Amino acid sequence: MFRFFHAPLSPFCRKVRLVLSEKKIEFELIEEKYWEKREDFLTLNPFGQVPVLQNSEITLAESSAICEYLNEKFPDPKLLPNNIEDRAEMRRLVSWFDDKFNREVTQKLVYERITKKIIGEGYPEAKNVKLGMHNIKFHMDYMSSLLEYRQWLAGNEMTLADFAAAAHFSVLDYSRDVDWDRSNLVKDWYAKIKSRPAFRSLLADHLAGFPQPPHYADLDF
Repeated sequence: MFRFFHAPLSPFCRKVRLVLSEKKIEFELIEEKYWEKREDFLTLNPFGQVPVLQNSEITLAESSAICEYLNEKFPDPKLLPNNIEDRAEMRRLVSWFDDKFNREVTQKLVYERITKKIIGEGYPEAKNVKLGMHNIKFHMDYMSSLLEYRQWLAGNEMTLADFAAAAHFSVLDYSRDVDWDRSNLVKDWYAKIKSRPAFRSLLADHLAGFPQPPHYADLDF
């Protein structure tokens, strides 16, 4: 069985959790306070960040590397398109959400509103929160433009691109930072992926001092 070291509101950890659950891979979920720089954890990952996946055969860090490994080792159900062009588009979008979206939105909102308090780094900076709320509108509009002619973000099949995006939106939804009225296409896409069995453990997450919004675990919003 795999051991999976994670932080509950890390979108990168959530992306891997979705892949593990979608593929029905058994794993032990271990919450890691990575900011405490525990010696045993640094031995597993000298970079000192989550996620980390470990079993008797491998210790692997970095969410995209973990997801690619899991897709090669456990090919069913497949989360990578068969077509080479579609796979390139999927990887482009995974990078979009894990890099651009994360810098412009998730770090500006979830990190400022919640993570800072958890790890003891002070209070939110209003200018960052304001910028994050501005940036998420652009990203939702961009997603809408994709979903106008695709069933899923990277094409007509659900892929890792959808899990990467949904992982970010799930933590933003927890911090009450998504205006679901802005785009019915994005809201319908999220409702569709949120209703999958793989999403259940994410919807069950509770952080002390930060209660879930009333709609958070509601599959019908």
